[in-house]
Amino acid sequence: MARYTGAVCKLCRREGMKLFLKGERCYKDKCGFEKKPYPPGQHGQGRKKISDFGTQLREKQKVKRLYGVLEKQFRRYFDKATRMDGITGENLLQLLERRLDNIVYRAGFAGSRKEARQMVKHSHFLIDGKKVDIPSFLVKPGMVIEVREKSQNVSRFKDCLDTAEGRGVSDWLALEKSNFKAVVNRLPERDDIGYDIQEHLIVELYSK
Repeated sequence: MARYTGAVCKLCRREGMKLFLKGERCYKDKCGFEKKPYPPGQHGQGRKKISDFGTQLREKQKVKRLYGVLEKQFRRYFDKATRMDGITGENLLQLLERRLDNIVYRAGFAGSRKEARQMVKHSHFLIDGKKVDIPSFLVKPGMVIEVREKSQNVSRFKDCLDTAEGRGVSDWLALEKSNFKAVVNRLPERDDIGYDIQEHLIVELYSK
């Protein structure tokens, strides 16, 4: 399946929660989910029973869309999570949180994960002094993510950092705003995710 290119506000409405796909707009009254907090379509406001499978599927779709990954890649993350020590669902969310594009968003260098992916692909970031342009790169504790010196004059980075102060930076990251740097203090824990996600439903879906 190709990447979704339609109206992203419909995705938030379909999943029943804000996925923060449009950056600053999601925090304003213009947010599509705030105006119409029900599923899109002609029967969006109608009552409809959902099967156990449907509930599990919706949870998987919600997490995929939240982090901006496609089905094959998401399945690879799940398979990797099953081979790790600990709880599979929490391992899955930790892997998704460790993606470079998510780190760029969480640190406040971008207004959305989609924008963060674009910034990474355009080689605006260094990890431990080396250029990395792969959004799916998994960071480790101690790594330093910074905006390239040539890119620090781009006004968009400053605007994003100023806006990000309102939503805060995750505790597992240390942001040096003046130096355009973020340090990974530790691996993210379940409480650091901050979204209404029932990861056990995804595990149940893939375990059938």
